[in-house]
Amino acid sequence: MSKGGAHFTSQELALVLSHYDIGIIQHIKPLVSGNRRAPKQIVVSDAGKYLLKRRAKGKDDHYRVAFAHAVQNHLKGKNNFPVPRLITARDEKNTFLELEGHIYELFEFINGTRFEGRMEAIVDAGSVLAKFHSFLQKFSYQQMPPKGSFHNCRSVRSHLKKISSEKNGETGQDFRKTVELLMTMYNNSSVNINQLGFDDWPNQIIHGDWHPGNMLFSGRKIVAVLDFDSLKVAPAITDIANGALQFSIVGGRPNPADWPDYLDQSKLVHFIYGYCEVNMLDESQLETLPDLMIETLIAEAVLPIAATGFFVNLSGDDFLKMIQRKCSWIDKNKDTLLEAIKHSLQDLSK
Repeated sequence: MSKGGAHFTSQELALVLSHYDIGIIQHIKPLVSGNRRAPKQIVVSDAGKYLLKRRAKGKDDHYRVAFAHAVQNHLKGKNNFPVPRLITARDEKNTFLELEGHIYELFEFINGTRFEGRMEAIVDAGSVLAKFHSFLQKFSYQQMPPKGSFHNCRSVRSHLKKISSEKNGETGQDFRKTVELLMTMYNNSSVNINQLGFDDWPNQIIHGDWHPGNMLFSGRKIVAVLDFDSLKVAPAITDIANGALQFSIVGGRPNPADWPDYLDQSKLVHFIYGYCEVNMLDESQLETLPDLMIETLIAEAVLPIAATGFFVNLSGDDFLKMIQRKCSWIDKNKDTLLEAIKHSLQDLSK
């Protein structure tokens, strides 16, 4: 492994590309993005432009890749759904290769830009998620992924307890208070969501990681949805809440202590409006959104922090304190957020 992460050798590239019928290779160059354990190369041939990826090793890779590819091929068959085309190997049996303990994928290359914050693009992100859910509502596969979500999750509670038990002394006492507040908010949100009927809502395939970094844009529109590694079975509202949170969260400064408490209400409203343009949510589903966002924030933070003490390269202590502030803000502003969402949807419900 190189200093910058995993990489391809020239012999490896030659072997992998020999399994695809893509014409004469003109040039190849690395693409640095996403998971550094999953190297990528841009491949240009006389037949077109492609993205080659070697997947990071993990449990059940073969099944996960086969299932993700089945979902992507299903979506590709739907009109105008923005997903890159998977390139089939020469044997015409698989859209991925297994060679010497690694799994490789080859996609058509999609030209696009990263998210630039445009409100029109946020509306489109909501609309495309709604289409994703509609197209996969009745999708079935020989072995579906397990059901599960961040809602009312036993492992989230156990990880919060683990984090709290590992802190001692005066600074530990302050930190344990933060964790106690997170546990209380998580439990309260779980109860609120269940009372609104969550357990009665149908399960289906959801994306599981709907955020700006997993999309490419051209102006106001999404041109490619990327990364299908987090697919799972759960009520669609969990995907919607996560997407709304990811597009409205405000952060970005090096120190989490400097991140503001609030979410960007306008971005949140625009995302939900985009979704409801395609699939209107009922009153009870809308009511769950603030509490589902609280659950999401807590769940996404505690799992890596319990394992490593850090969130990416950020201090776990500082990061959880920031999460607690944001969750408290959402809790205090539930009514305002819901009123703004419902007001924006009035013309859609007529």
